[in-house]
Amino acid sequence: MIKHYQITLISLSIFLLSCANKDKKSNSTEKGPQEKNKSVSVQGYIVRAESFAETIEVPGSVIANESVEIHPEIAGRIVFLQLPEGKVVEKGALLAKIYDGDIITQLKKTEVQLQLAQKTEERQAQLLKVQGISQQDYDISLLQVNSLKADIEIIKTLLEKTEIKAPFSGQIGLKNISVGAYVTPGTIITQLNQTTILKVDFSVPEKYVARIHIGQTVSLLTAGNTKNLTGRIIAVAPSILENSRSLLVRAQLSKPPTPVLPGSFAKISINFDPDPGARMIPAQAILPQARGKKVVLYKNGTAVFQDVITGVRNADKIQVIDGVKIGDTVLVTGLMSVRPDSKITIQKIITPQP
Repeated sequence: MIKHYQITLISLSIFLLSCANKDKKSNSTEKGPQEKNKSVSVQGYIVRAESFAETIEVPGSVIANESVEIHPEIAGRIVFLQLPEGKVVEKGALLAKIYDGDIITQLKKTEVQLQLAQKTEERQAQLLKVQGISQQDYDISLLQVNSLKADIEIIKTLLEKTEIKAPFSGQIGLKNISVGAYVTPGTIITQLNQTTILKVDFSVPEKYVARIHIGQTVSLLTAGNTKNLTGRIIAVAPSILENSRSLLVRAQLSKPPTPVLPGSFAKISINFDPDPGARMIPAQAILPQARGKKVVLYKNGTAVFQDVITGVRNADKIQVIDGVKIGDTVLVTGLMSVRPDSKITIQKIITPQP
């Protein structure tokens, strides 16, 4: 009796579970199409033509208008040194002198030889007139005179090289030698910088080459200066650097209110002419993909996923170069809830901020 009762309970339980599963399947079958056709409420943004001025920032380095390492042209011992470290010297100022006693002695000797050769040439010229010597003998004496004159010029040039002078007016750097030091052409005596005019070198990416031109204004900020300095582009390299695909540019700075030293790091800002027809959309409308980027367009009440090519961006918007047109409506909210061809309802249109 008990066993029969247990079997009856088990059979009843199986029947009830079976009915419940059928109801669940029926409900899910009826609910599926409803969820699929359910419209997603989103906010949209209508693409308009906006004026957008692009600004780029690149690193640069301040350089002197003129800068040179001072080397001697000949080897020798320093007998005079006038290097006022950190002071300004004028062009042609004597900075150092190499011992020239042996050169002066050689010059005097050659001058005496020239005097003797000239007297010999004069006598032989008289003899040639009366045919006392041959033309060849006279030519040899004349050659000797000309050769000694050339030797004297060489010695005088060598003598000039014992004096090391400032090639231009500028500020002397730190001296690297003292009086009595033996120097060679490879010795760096000091450095000379002309800092009355300063320049800055920087490079810009290849894609901006067509927008860089002589006379263009740039601004820069250096360490120790709280205000931006201004400058104008004075030179552009004739070719692109292959290793970095960038273009070297040089600008000349206006006189800074506080001293700026050559070699200082500078942050360069370049403002390009505004584009009045730029297509700008909110940055949150962009869907990054493994390859490229997409936006979701509102087309006849459905969601259309569109590939886009983007350009530059500012604080809250990004430029679209290709993929959307003026007048298109892009979704800015609910992007994670929509799928291709999903039914969507525009709850609100975001108005561009001026």
